[in-house]
Amino acid sequence: MSRYRNKLLWITAAAAIAFGGLSVRATDAGAQQRDILIGGGSVTGLYYQVALQTCQIMNKHSGGKYNCVGRPALGSLFNINAVDRGLLDFGVAQSDVNWQAANGSADWEGKPVGSLRSVFSLYPEAVFLVTRVDTGINSVADLKGKTVNIGNPGSGQRRNSLDFLPLYGIDPDKDIKAESLQHGEASRALISKKIDAFVYTVGIPNAAIDEPADATDVRILDINSDAVKAFISDKPYYVLADYPAGVIKGVEAFETYAVKATVVTSAELDEQVVYDFTRTIFENLDDLKTSHPAFGALEPEDMLRGLSAPLHPGALKYYKERGWM
Repeated sequence: MSRYRNKLLWITAAAAIAFGGLSVRATDAGAQQRDILIGGGSVTGLYYQVALQTCQIMNKHSGGKYNCVGRPALGSLFNINAVDRGLLDFGVAQSDVNWQAANGSADWEGKPVGSLRSVFSLYPEAVFLVTRVDTGINSVADLKGKTVNIGNPGSGQRRNSLDFLPLYGIDPDKDIKAESLQHGEASRALISKKIDAFVYTVGIPNAAIDEPADATDVRILDINSDAVKAFISDKPYYVLADYPAGVIKGVEAFETYAVKATVVTSAELDEQVVYDFTRTIFENLDDLKTSHPAFGALEPEDMLRGLSAPLHPGALKYYKERGWM
């Protein structure tokens, strides 16, 4: 059984999703072709689009050298751990979770992921707290006694939920009925009144937020208390983010905090593979920008910010060639 197949079976069993790992195989022309596997998020989320679209660019522009496959996965924590174990070649992760893993905090308390490396960053991801107008929830404090989806285990938004809710005096284990749905499920559950609110850390536009806004009257709550501002003040991977009225259908202006989506890999991945991947994406950036509205504002200088783990030598080599570092 091939190494690729072994990885496929392991992760299917562990995460109930189908994706595999890196292998080398012969093409019809007899050349050696490398398989690259990129883990994203749920099929309704932008992480999956990152994995899918970057792979399409690699397959189109690498001259047949690589066969890149972008797959759904379980989010930031899962992707980082899978990259560390060599089960993914690249993964998408929030910049805050990336920092926590690299520095041995939160879910990696005292056990930093020493092999974790950054490749580039993408769009900002805000922490959205979405509720229906008819719930009577007007502030984060009003969540007490309500049914709230805080994100599936292994996701960045679950980590964000566990960070900011206590800042408002809310114990997720005692003060709310915490659900662990994935994004699409949470969106449908809000519409059908099975939950009262959900947390989602994401770039917009995004279907999981747009769909409930199209189906019912929703409100997005401010996450901007003095305690929140103090919490993010010494963390370089967080910024406050203002959103004007109407950016989401029927929603008034609101303020929250944001991270950046980042592409990560392992120090163990071949420098040439990471160099080729980085070069191909940046030299065909217009393809990525036109593939989804959330990618439309990407610019190279911004994609080198918010990298909260050390750069992989393959990515660094390309950036130095371009004079960006």
